[in-house]
Amino acid sequence: MNSFYIAGRGEPGTQASLLPEEARHAAQVLRLRPGEAFFAVDEGGARFLAELTEVSKDACACALREALPDNEPPVRLTVYQGLPKADKLELIAQKLTELGAARLVPVKMERCVTKADAKDAEKKRERLQRIAREAAKQCKRGRAPEIAPPQSWKQCEEEMQRHDLLLVPWEEAQGRMLKAMREEFPGARDIGLVIGPEGGMSGAEVGALARLGALPVTLGPRILRTETAAVAACAMTMLLWGDLG
Repeated sequence: MNSFYIAGRGEPGTQASLLPEEARHAAQVLRLRPGEAFFAVDEGGARFLAELTEVSKDACACALREALPDNEPPVRLTVYQGLPKADKLELIAQKLTELGAARLVPVKMERCVTKADAKDAEKKRERLQRIAREAAKQCKRGRAPEIAPPQSWKQCEEEMQRHDLLLVPWEEAQGRMLKAMREEFPGARDIGLVIGPEGGMSGAEVGALARLGALPVTLGPRILRTETAAVAACAMTMLLWGDLG
């Protein structure tokens, strides 16, 4: 069943309008007709079972039949991703959306292969946000994660300190695994994950994170690529503290 975003806030038993770009997709690409059922998501992330009532070239109206349960995880997860190549960041944004992450923050680290271009930063952020929104529709999630513009290390430090738990999957971490963190911090509900870029994190960066109260962990005996580490760490966190598994 298709998913579409609607304008404003919805209530069961009321009418709503699809956002203009959603209406064009429904009418001109999918060629849907009145009577078609679909999942509607309002601007607050609430989900509804809905039915198209009017379809024209540029506008579609619907009836919101039934409110659906919220499917956001019980843990708020922020991923601080060392800035990778653009295609890898797009993959990370897509997969973290599916897994339930709340926020993705690209971070400029010492060993980043890709350099942030301030000129195109907002354009790239908007593209990543669109990718996250489309992924949210595909997986029937009400809320797409917030995609932040690329941040410097200093810009991130204050936010990093506010989490209940800040974890650093690091290839040189010894013995301390995520499942041990779950036993030690079972009540954590706001978790940050810091993922190094293609070149990994420097010792100075790991030391700075330790001073912020971050805990290094290992994801296992094999070295993972940055995009694999981000997805694997998110999935493990959602399994241990969230709603997967």
